[in-house]
Parts: sequence; structure tokens; C-alpha cells
Amino acid sequence: MAKPVALYDGFLPGQHPITAYGDGGFRFAEMSHRGSLVLLPSGIRAVAAKSIRDLTSSDFDAIIAERDKIELFLVGSGIDLIPLPAPMRSLLTNAGIRHEAMQTGAAIRTYNVLLAEDRQVSALLLAV
Repeated sequence: MAKPVALYDGFLPGQHPITAYGDGGFRFAEMSHRGSLVLLPSGIRAVAAKSIRDLTSSDFDAIIAERDKIELFLVGSGIDLIPLPAPMRSLLTNAGIRHEAMQTGAAIRTYNVLLAEDRQVSALLLAV
């Protein structure tokens, strides 16, 4: 993986496919980032969570703010498939956001395919 660079203020505008992942981070837009990410229609945001247990409701604020632009929200839970805790699922469901949990690798592949099809897809990807 290339040398990690910090997202400007934890945010990179625009939607970008993920070109590689592993070693605790991701590659996209000809840069790399160590840590977890939220991929939204407005751009890519860094998120502090390292596991599903670390997620807080505030991690979903930006996601819920863009709910009208999200057809499907993917949750990449790391190496193992770990469902979102009930309160997080309720947050998304109550906001009208259809969501699906899967391993991070599967979430990246699904995200990239749907993004290439110009679908309204977003994701939370926990680093592996």
C-alpha cells in the first residue's frame, strides 16, 4: 500500500471507487488512508471506529443528513460479518435508509459495482 495521506479535515469531496484495501486502510483517488471510512454522495469521510462496537450514533449523522441521496447503504464490518447493533439498525431504518451488512471486502466490491452503474450507493467500511 502507498504511503498513507490524511484526508483534508477528514473529508475528500466526490465519490471514488476503492481500488485496494488491507493493512488497516484503503486506496482511492490515487491516495491511501489508514483507518475506517464512510463513503457518501458528498464525499469520503474518515471515521474513528475500528470495529462495529466502536460505532456511535454520531457516526451516522452525516449518513442521515444525506439520506435522500442514498438508495442503499452498505456496512463493511471487517474480516467477519457482524450485524449492526439494533440501535444503529433502527437509526438507519427510521431515517428510511435501506442497509446491508457484509464483510468489508464484499462491501467494497458491491460498492464499486453499484457506483460504476451510477446507483445511489454509500458505505461505512471498517478497516481490515
